[in-house]
Amino acid sequence: MKGWRKKPVIEVVLDEGLEECFSLPDDIDRAVLSACRVAGLTAGSTPDLCIRFAPDSAVQELNHQWRGKDKVTDVLSFPMQEGPSYDLDQPLGDIALAVPFIQHEAMRLNLPQSAHALHLIIHATLHLLGYDHIDDEDADRMQSLEKKAMATLGLHEPYPLDVSDTEMT
Repeated sequence: MKGWRKKPVIEVVLDEGLEECFSLPDDIDRAVLSACRVAGLTAGSTPDLCIRFAPDSAVQELNHQWRGKDKVTDVLSFPMQEGPSYDLDQPLGDIALAVPFIQHEAMRLNLPQSAHALHLIIHATLHLLGYDHIDDEDADRMQSLEKKAMATLGLHEPYPLDVSDTEMT
């Protein structure tokens, strides 16, 4: 078909065996779109990306393979585009979340699992859009966007002063 383009989609994958211990949070699409909006992308556009909820061992393997860190982490982002401009007609990237790692984090932080997972999805989506937290200025900018995106969903303050940071990538 001449001129045909695949409609962008947010694909969500729950690895086999996790469905018995983990429920996908509602509002995954809204979390991704909220992150895109606070990052300045056009309203009404839907990014093309995949979000995978995987066992800790799979995320640890990805972390080792792609980042040289042989340990599990809560979330990984794999961007497929490089900014400053992003074409939402093309895949934005992939996100992998570690279950049960994020379940334990949510319990430690005294948060509902779904709210914590949505925060990690917002965080990872911002990474796909070129944001990072390598230095303090970048971290402040990224955290500010996360707070705005979380607020649009009516979710918790993601960076309260009395909770120690967790490693999000």
